[in-house]
Parts: sequence; structure tokens; C-alpha cells
Amino acid sequence: MPLKLSLKPGETFVVNGAVLRNGERRGVLLLENHARVLREKDIMQPEEADTPARRAYFAVMQMYLTGDTEGPAYDRAALALAALIKSSGDRDLRESALEISRDISSGALYRALTGCRKLIAAPREMADA
Repeated sequence: MPLKLSLKPGETFVVNGAVLRNGERRGVLLLENHARVLREKDIMQPEEADTPARRAYFAVMQMYLTGDTEGPAYDRAALALAALIKSSGDRDLRESALEISRDISSGALYRALTGCRKLIAAPREMADA
């Protein structure tokens, strides 16, 4: 079953590392096979990675876009998740960070990104620790 993206005019998205921009009108894109896709709203810029949860998201995003599960981005993700686990007194947040770590280890990078988004959306006192 293809992935259907409904794009706003001028919306940017990334497919397998290539940055693409929709034209002046709304558009629909059908991806017929597996591809690494991120929409503009899910792309984080380096300067936005200013908390442990956001640093984890940024590192996992880089891993997802490149398809790499090792190297510097993995190290940054591991450090950010370890900082969250160490500094948080919230059991649910620690468990979420561990689940993200398991997802990364198993290569489920999009699922790890989803978990990171949930951490970012957590109350500030929990996710910014």
C-alpha cells in the first residue's frame, strides 16, 4: 500500500535524504515503495536541539534520514537519552527513554522519532531535565 502525502503549497519534505519542495499548488505524492520520509513540520534544525529530549530527537532524525544506526548521531542520541534517564525523577519518562533506546537498537528509527516527539511534548519540567 503506497504512502500518500498531501502537500501544502511550498511545503518542504525529505525523501531518502533528498530535500524536496512542493510547487505553488497543493499536491499529492504517492510513494510506492519503502522510503525514509520526513515532512517539514518534523524536521528539526540544529539550533532547536536545546534540551536533552530535543537533542535525542535531532540525533535520531539524522540517523533516520541517513539510514545509519551507528556513528556520531547514535552516540549523541545515546548521550541525550542517558541524560534524560539520569536527571528525571519521572518513571514514565525514564521508561519512554529506554523504549526509544530499544527502538534505535532494533533499527526502528521512525518509531524512535515518534517516541522522541512524545518526550518533547511532555511537561517541560520532565522533558527539559
